[in-house]
Amino acid sequence: MRPTLSWTPTGEPSPGTTDLAPVAEALGGGGVLVLSGAGISTESGIPDYRGEGGSLSRHTPMTYQDFTADPAARRRYWARSHLGWRTFGRARPNAGHRAVAAFGRHGLLWGVITQNVDGLHQAAGSEGVVDLHGRLDRVVCLDCGSFSPRRELAWRLEEVNEGFSPVAAGINPDGDADLTDGQVGDFQVVPCTVCGGVLKPDVVFFGERVPPERAEHCRALVREARTLLVLGSSLTVMSGLRFVRQAAQAGRPVLIVNRDPTRGDRHALTRVALPLGDALTDVAGRLGVPLDERAPTETQPPAGPGA
Repeated sequence: MRPTLSWTPTGEPSPGTTDLAPVAEALGGGGVLVLSGAGISTESGIPDYRGEGGSLSRHTPMTYQDFTADPAARRRYWARSHLGWRTFGRARPNAGHRAVAAFGRHGLLWGVITQNVDGLHQAAGSEGVVDLHGRLDRVVCLDCGSFSPRRELAWRLEEVNEGFSPVAAGINPDGDADLTDGQVGDFQVVPCTVCGGVLKPDVVFFGERVPPERAEHCRALVREARTLLVLGSSLTVMSGLRFVRQAAQAGRPVLIVNRDPTRGDRHALTRVALPLGDALTDVAGRLGVPLDERAPTETQPPAGPGA
């Protein structure tokens, strides 16, 4: 069975509101659990999947089943991901990430769960972030289970694919660059340095399960939070939607800030249809929470020569 990649609202979709008062009130009361999606990183230059111009209109993400079953699919993936990493690994936090970090520093948050794999919440200063779908800056061997930094793999791939620099049509939220098979060419994949096994980014691919212990930790955070605040997620995939359903069933208020309708709108008290950076900066101002305007830290060291 192919994973759910798209969702079409039934009936007349709600246009949303521009009233940020409920969001400011919830954050002012503390105990807010943030659930963020790709929409919070678009202002950092990382496109989302399903918004206007989203990458799913031109790109089908790699599935776990294809990656593990087909060596040719792995080769295409690593060629595209290696090229995309040169851009993706240098993305910087935006005002939305900085606002979330500021709310955390002021004790207004119960926690942060992100569906993103870019590490930008941590780069902005947020602590204790749960990376629901993993992190693209780490690599795991599917045979021996050993982990290694993505920057080391980038160096190794540069060495065996000297001069590989095709022009991509775009970069996707998972760091995958849009390349044709012709551009992929004879790109070479490298094995695990420990056992010679198959390497995979330490992220949850479409069609793959979130590790049970990580999912349970998120469920515990939802149980203990006062409010669930969804930022920039369409909630199309069940890995995020289930926490919205859990909160609503437990009587916890659910607030959503997302420009487009989401699969969780019917469970929410309100959906604010505003750009996240502006919206969260506005809320921070209302609450007297200063954003840290210092230059954000790099999410990654340089990817390697030629990057």
